[in-house]
Amino acid sequence: MARDLVRRLWSWEGLLLILLLVTLAYNVTRVTNFLTVSNQINLFQLGIEKAIVILAMAFVIISGEIDLSVASMMGLSAGVAAALFESGAPMPVAILVALGVGAGFGLLNGYFVAVVGLSSLAVTLAGYVGFRGLARLLVQDRSVGGFPDWFTNLGQRGMVGPLTLSIFIFAILAIVATVTLHFSGFGRLTYVIGNSAAVARFSGVSVARTKMVIFTISGLVSALAGVLMAARLGAVRASTAEGFELDIITVVLLGGVSIFGGVGSMIGVLLSTYLVLNLRNGLVIAGITGNTQTGIIGLLLILSVLLPNLAGRVRERLRRRQSDPSMRAPPADLSETARSQTAPG
Repeated sequence: MARDLVRRLWSWEGLLLILLLVTLAYNVTRVTNFLTVSNQINLFQLGIEKAIVILAMAFVIISGEIDLSVASMMGLSAGVAAALFESGAPMPVAILVALGVGAGFGLLNGYFVAVVGLSSLAVTLAGYVGFRGLARLLVQDRSVGGFPDWFTNLGQRGMVGPLTLSIFIFAILAIVATVTLHFSGFGRLTYVIGNSAAVARFSGVSVARTKMVIFTISGLVSALAGVLMAARLGAVRASTAEGFELDIITVVLLGGVSIFGGVGSMIGVLLSTYLVLNLRNGLVIAGITGNTQTGIIGLLLILSVLLPNLAGRVRERLRRRQSDPSMRAPPADLSETARSQTAPG
């Protein structure tokens, strides 16, 4: 029992849990009633759109790819919905079109990556620039608002107490993502492809189809997050969600997902999501400015890439030492061994 507890705490998820407890302890000492339900919900609401996209990004990175266009897609989908509504389209139609744009461009990203064979870094970097450019063409330098009350209420008013629709959507998607990744055939395929796409192809796995589905989901979820953000803010600008991709990727990697794919858990991603939300709040409490916060998050991104790889190397060395008797203990008499090696004939 005790050994199993130590093993769990020694895992990456255990380390995240310890860091989370330390961060919570600091925030509690600085702010009274910090751990109240309403305060925690408000804290979560400020980053709920990022949290939703993080779930999809976990699948992308575990499959061995990257999607740098998610934040730009959030801005584009919000811009599409705002522009259509401003031109006279009903808001439900504008929302459906915005979601369709997200799924369509996500599928296009997946096609270029999985079928054409281009690097996901290059493809989604083009999307990062292109989607933001389209948003600027649609919204320009204006702030488009005046949405129906029922739409803004989705992001600003609680459906049950302080719980907004965005939080309910995140909770449902978190459950679906966890079950899919860890207990379904699609999740197993995601891990297999992330470990080695070539081996997956030789095993009869449709790597291209699986990756296209993952990128389509990424585009659709990003578009959904963009629409929800428009509802919460009550207005849309071309810069909506600008720079969010850094936080999203950082949280996924900090959650223990390997940048090389094939490794990671949704539990770790959820823990890191809550950790970063509380860490940002702690930085605000400490009076640290936004630019410094960005630098700290960037440092976390570097550490989240380096530390799991270093830990993996240490574990591998320990495993080899345990499996090789000659590495575990030196000869009983080193002087005798040396004499035997240098004796003539």
